[in-house]
Amino acid sequence: MPVPLVSEPPTTAPAPDAALAGLPGYALRRAANTMMAELAQRLTVVDLRIAEATVLLLVADRTDMTSSEIGRILDIQRANMVPLLNRLENAGLILRQPIDRKSQAIVLTEAGQAMLAEVRRVTDRFEADLLARVPAEHRAHLVPALQALAG
Repeated sequence: MPVPLVSEPPTTAPAPDAALAGLPGYALRRAANTMMAELAQRLTVVDLRIAEATVLLLVADRTDMTSSEIGRILDIQRANMVPLLNRLENAGLILRQPIDRKSQAIVLTEAGQAMLAEVRRVTDRFEADLLARVPAEHRAHLVPALQALAG
């Protein structure tokens, strides 16, 4: 006698990263990787990398910020700062102005100011979209919690 075909409900296999999903450090890294990949994609419309856009945002209207100060704030090694600033300078977005005999300030050119406006437009939309993903009751706590982790 044939056995009637009974469809059993499909079993849901655990996610491949289920063993890690509850770890705050893992979740933070995954979230950061996802958000930075999205920001990098969005910045392609202005043909900049995240580090380049961040330098423009940091320098903005400042006339006294040195490359070593930028590197320290953004945690970029000197060996990486030189090519980063060279790319921005070659693109006509920054220039180096003497502060004193030893130091040079990194300042935005007119083209750099125009690019900064575009970068702000992209990053403001990105930040708004990022916060929209966070439940409303947690939004006010997000940045303070991240700052606490950063020390």
